[in-house]
Amino acid sequence: MEFNVNEKCIHCGKCINDCIGRALKFDENKIPVLDETKCIKCQHCLAICPVGALSIMGKNPDDSDLPENKPKASEVLSLIKTRRSFRHYKRENVDKELMDKLKDMLNWVPTGVNNHGLHFSFIDDVEVMDDFRNYTNGKMLRVLTNPALKHLAGKFDRYKNAFLRGEDIIFRGAPHMVVVSAPVDAPCADIDPVIALSYFELYAQSLGIGTCWCGIVYAVIKMFPELCEHLEIPEGYKVGYAMLFGMPDEKYQRATQPEQCKIISVKKGIKDSAVFEKMKRYFWNFVR
Repeated sequence: MEFNVNEKCIHCGKCINDCIGRALKFDENKIPVLDETKCIKCQHCLAICPVGALSIMGKNPDDSDLPENKPKASEVLSLIKTRRSFRHYKRENVDKELMDKLKDMLNWVPTGVNNHGLHFSFIDDVEVMDDFRNYTNGKMLRVLTNPALKHLAGKFDRYKNAFLRGEDIIFRGAPHMVVVSAPVDAPCADIDPVIALSYFELYAQSLGIGTCWCGIVYAVIKMFPELCEHLEIPEGYKVGYAMLFGMPDEKYQRATQPEQCKIISVKKGIKDSAVFEKMKRYFWNFVR
């Protein structure tokens, strides 16, 4: 792995103190040196250097963006409050420039242990989406109307009448979709895709693009293996989640007024639990 420290180094040790893997240390000349076996390639050393003296993995610090134009906290909060799940879309492709911005942003989403193994399957053309939509809807309709397969329908059975009426109950007419998958052996395989789509959603809506978390799509992709093949999800990867998106055909005028979450401040003093209470907690924590 390429690791360089140039003459601008002021020997402050910030890179060493911030290295989560303890992969950096000073040499006899007080120059940071790297132990590659401990490096997780997070590039924190490159990011924290106050003078841009350090490069790693061939990355030039001069090519990094600087945090000069952070949005105001009130603007970020407004975006969070006013984001909605869109279920009505214009039948048109998102502009290529916007689509490229969305895809490029995903390179910066955080992952557990800096594992950058996420795989993103984009359907970025409405005609390709129609092909995927028609196949999946047809497949689901056959399952829901086949008495022998009724036990496979599960929660989808309540959508049966909508399917029979020809409603696009799964994809909501969305022109695009992104499906995130993760290696089954990734440290945070269940969480990383959700984190990625959370970032994707907020950035998309800041660009005027509507999004919708879609558990039904997630379920049918897991149900029909050929869909995984069509989405080119690699072997050894598990589907993480799916998000529909496109230019919205509706406009929300204001934020909602949600019920308040239960938020507590934890106090000092941990007490051991009774055996029965522990068993209940184990069940609740691992039931799904």
